[in-house]
Amino acid sequence: MKNQDKADQSLSRRQFLGGLTAAAALTIVPRHVLGGPGYTAPSDKMNIACVGIGGMGATNLSALEGENIVALCDVDDDYASKIYLKYPGAKRYHDYRVMLDKQRNIDGVVVATPDHMHTVVTLAAMQSGLHVYTQKPLTRLVSEARALTDAAKKYNVVTQMGNQGHSGEDLRLICEWIWDGAIGTVQEVHAWTNRPVWPQGIAKRPETQPVPETLNWDLYLGPVKERGYNPIYHPFQWRGWWDFGTGALGDMGCHIIDSAFAALDLQDPTSVEASVAMIVNPDNIWEKLENFETFPHTSIVHFQFPEKNGRPALKLTWYDGGLFPPRPDELEPERRMPESGLLFVGDKGKLMSGDGSTRLIPETFMQSYERPEKTLPRITTSHEENWVQACKTGQNASSHFGIAGPLTETVLLGNLAVRFPQQKLEWDTKSMQVTNHNEANAYVQPDFQEGWSL
Repeated sequence: MKNQDKADQSLSRRQFLGGLTAAAALTIVPRHVLGGPGYTAPSDKMNIACVGIGGMGATNLSALEGENIVALCDVDDDYASKIYLKYPGAKRYHDYRVMLDKQRNIDGVVVATPDHMHTVVTLAAMQSGLHVYTQKPLTRLVSEARALTDAAKKYNVVTQMGNQGHSGEDLRLICEWIWDGAIGTVQEVHAWTNRPVWPQGIAKRPETQPVPETLNWDLYLGPVKERGYNPIYHPFQWRGWWDFGTGALGDMGCHIIDSAFAALDLQDPTSVEASVAMIVNPDNIWEKLENFETFPHTSIVHFQFPEKNGRPALKLTWYDGGLFPPRPDELEPERRMPESGLLFVGDKGKLMSGDGSTRLIPETFMQSYERPEKTLPRITTSHEENWVQACKTGQNASSHFGIAGPLTETVLLGNLAVRFPQQKLEWDTKSMQVTNHNEANAYVQPDFQEGWSL
């Protein structure tokens, strides 16, 4: 390996470790370690509340059953009923604001609501001095991700985004192999997913139907402007609607792109451009797209990243809706590409990851490769337990908001491009502005319902 390669590797590893295990001057000291209200020693159990418990929140709670589940909050009693029964000792709430105001024994909050509620709930928890574990994507819009990144520093709490792969083995292998020079200088990256697996490409809002007695629709909407209830939104299918979700890219990008972000330090893209496809009458498709209530059926998004710390400029391309990048020539004919995956193209070879496998291709290349020593810390607990451990010790969690915020910003910038397909959006990270298309800037900041704000 050349001396410059070794220097770049060392720098990349220091950056990764600095984000993963920061301590000393950068330590986040939780309030209960300091002996404040609700004090518990690091060896004691945390008191955990969860907002949004019927879906992914139920999975998060299962991973946290070694702690005290003290409060459960959901707007739909029917959807949440099984989880209420599972944790009979936890107090129940419909409104997270009431929960945070009334219940003073909470140490940390899991936020597993639809995407449009992530920011307001997470920020309120941090303002209350509570640690937070927020599902991916961290937010719905670009500016919200920046707001939570800044808030985590201000309120000095332990944070974690629910992209569990950041605590996994594959991300660490990808970093170590790329920094070792296994495929040489990375020239481009491709990322893809089989999502969406929910309805998209819907032009009009469905007709309003009666709200179920078990659902508080006003609390479900939260900061989103008024619309009538329809079961197409809730549960789960909200992901495809612009007002509630972030589509396939938001849902899976914080998982799939994460490894490339970590290995190549892919912050601060300079431009983003998208093309989309929808199954509609093609007459005047671009005018219709502006009126669509949901994300398109499929999209391809190109992110351009500048040179950074010795890494040359490169392009990352995202594909969803069943689209794939060109099949690598090196891939054996009998091998299929992962349904969701990541492909690094270097000047000395290719690395492909997905569906639980990370390999150099072809397999003969993998077998001949002398793997480097595993130098990055391995996490032997679940992603949720990693957060708990960080809360008790005052260290950073694996995917704390200092990492998750910039990753989410980058991912959601792709959704901005999806709103304006076939237009290259030039992006200035410092000012958080599209510099060549002012209309796009209206979708950077949230437009909240009256009475809601950050």
